[in-house]
Amino acid sequence: MRAMTEAKKLYVKTYGCQMNVYDSERMAETLGAQGYVQVDTPEAADMILLNTCHIREKAAEKLYSDLGRLKPLHEEKPDLKIGVAGCVAQAEGEEIMRRMPIVDLVVGPQTYHRLPRMMEAVDRGERALDTEFPEEDKFAHLPKDRRTRRGPTAFLTVQEGCDKFCSFCVVPYTRGAEVSRPAPRLLGEARELVARGVREITLLGQNVNAYHGAGAEGSEWGLARLVRELARIEGLDRIRYTTSHPNDMEDDLIAAHGECDKLMPYLHLPVQSGSDRILKAMNRKHTAESYIRLIERIRAARPDLVLSGDFIVGFPGETEADFEATLDLVRQVGYGSAYTFKYSARPGTPAAERAPVDAAEADDRLQRLQALITEQQRATQNAMVGRRVQVLFEKPGRMEGQITGKSEYLHAVHVEGPESLLGQIAAVDILASGPNSLAGRLVG
Repeated sequence: MRAMTEAKKLYVKTYGCQMNVYDSERMAETLGAQGYVQVDTPEAADMILLNTCHIREKAAEKLYSDLGRLKPLHEEKPDLKIGVAGCVAQAEGEEIMRRMPIVDLVVGPQTYHRLPRMMEAVDRGERALDTEFPEEDKFAHLPKDRRTRRGPTAFLTVQEGCDKFCSFCVVPYTRGAEVSRPAPRLLGEARELVARGVREITLLGQNVNAYHGAGAEGSEWGLARLVRELARIEGLDRIRYTTSHPNDMEDDLIAAHGECDKLMPYLHLPVQSGSDRILKAMNRKHTAESYIRLIERIRAARPDLVLSGDFIVGFPGETEADFEATLDLVRQVGYGSAYTFKYSARPGTPAAERAPVDAAEADDRLQRLQALITEQQRATQNAMVGRRVQVLFEKPGRMEGQITGKSEYLHAVHVEGPESLLGQIAAVDILASGPNSLAGRLVG
């Protein structure tokens, strides 16, 4: 029998995007208030929580595969509780319960503040399912983290949901309509993070630059004003945001890139394709030309900006000419990094009903696009050699005596230096460029 003072142990596995990382942290805090402490392995846990993502290919199949691997552990530990959260939970909650009897609870991304009540039902021997889109603000019901310190970087969700309805995407169906959190609550949460040691905050949203939250005085704030107000917080040295939509890149946000020193010179701005015909089929509501002109305006405000993007190849109906248009756009823009994907159908989305591109042709296009992106990424990193950058050191390096961190351009940088610099920002001269990181020397 468990001693009354022994804490219950929680293992969380996070799939997918940064927003899921943030959600996992908040769910762990919520269960922490119920007496759970986190552990690093499922074997050590009393409760396993799988926080799922529906964006990647075969997301549901990967979940069921992971649940299948947990069956032997569940047989060894019949009291082990297993929960599924996130977007796959939202999309397939009842099916998960039907197919997987070992699952005790399923909770969607908008209702995880109800975990304590759901766990009460589970402790009574019941199974719990909640995938509603509640009217209440889940963030207002989440407990404050009781830990006193944390790492120097943190995520902060400011906006959720999507109203864009791209024809390939399930997010509007799993995360709901666009909702922005009130600015005063975000400023308060940011101050709390800084008080616990955070130096850099990344603002998160499915369409983060669609942020329009209520200010304290009742006015509506856009992302630019939120960034500027966050920049006033003493001790917060760096601000980033992701993921953006080209159609929500407003003039004041572009101006902030040139005017706000704390807003880092790195921007993730997905375009998905360089073909106007495919962009229309994707329901993106912008053109390749409008995207290129937008990039020109942003770079005029911040010339040293490093750009990242998303691309889908093999979208239904894509021809070789459409793909060549994507390659042309990549050559014109010049990316420091990008995420490239071969199209995979998501059930329930309009694009899923269309005839797919030949799989071998799609594979070939993906390899060609990745080769071009890799060439641009290496050129961007090589151009950093000989430059002086500011690095926020986050952890020890792989080799003894090394520490690693991120430059303002989000490049991984490693140097020889003392661990006393962890959590600090220091000037570094870049000496060499590797495949995925930069090597430097501390200044002074």
